[in-house]
Amino acid sequence: MWDAMVADPAMPLEPGVARMVTDDQQQWTRTWIYPVLRPVSRVLALVIVALKRLTPVRWTAHRLMDRLCLWFLRRFVSPLAVELLIRHFVIETNLLNFIVRNTDTGIEPVSLRPVNLAGLGDRAVIEHDINVYEVLIALDGNRIGRPQTIDFSGLDMPELDPEPYRFRLMRLDIQTALCLMNLPFAACLTPDEYRRAVHSMRFDDSILAILSEITGDPTFLRWCSGDLAIRADSNTDVPHAVYRHAVVCEYAHAQLVRIAARGGPLTVCPVPDIDVPFMSRTRQER
Repeated sequence: MWDAMVADPAMPLEPGVARMVTDDQQQWTRTWIYPVLRPVSRVLALVIVALKRLTPVRWTAHRLMDRLCLWFLRRFVSPLAVELLIRHFVIETNLLNFIVRNTDTGIEPVSLRPVNLAGLGDRAVIEHDINVYEVLIALDGNRIGRPQTIDFSGLDMPELDPEPYRFRLMRLDIQTALCLMNLPFAACLTPDEYRRAVHSMRFDDSILAILSEITGDPTFLRWCSGDLAIRADSNTDVPHAVYRHAVVCEYAHAQLVRIAARGGPLTVCPVPDIDVPFMSRTRQER
């Protein structure tokens, strides 16, 4: 089963990255702890958010949240899972910057590209979510289509340091870790901040559609979930949603790298002079 996942020709990931994901999935904590912890984490997060909504004072503890998460990642999460988590921050930034460079947003490229565990502190999680909103808002009123030349710069992946040398009491897989990390997120953010963070993942379909329009490649649309971004709702299985969000971003990024490799240098790839209005093609053409 695991070999088939890595070899699956319909999956765009490089074998090395796919092997990292499957190795993380094969950890014993994923088999035995995650199925039990998943429903418990969801119920506890809902209770925490509900209690905070009943509290008249909207208090936050962003710095405490960062410190708790960094301590937890260093002591209880496997280096492989930590590397996948850091990698996601870079991957999503690369996707957003690809959109910024190939549209008339008028904003500066996103700068959040952590290379180590310390880079996940200092409000990185909050900034990570807000970046999605800022890029989408900057696209308001812009006609999104295929540019004269597609700028593929900034798709590189820096060398990451998950601190494998550090002593760890446990080595949790990433999905089990997300179940536990969701609790300090719910406790240290206001209910509105928590809902904003959760809702940012609903824009995955929008990001995929925009990437498809810029590149003219309908492959990105295969990974759309059909979840409606226009409906605000934080009552969801957050760890599961985060994991799917991370994998979809990996797929989209790998597909961009493939397109760049087919078109020539990684920096700029010429394309025919065709301007396709955003979301204007028919289902048959897709």
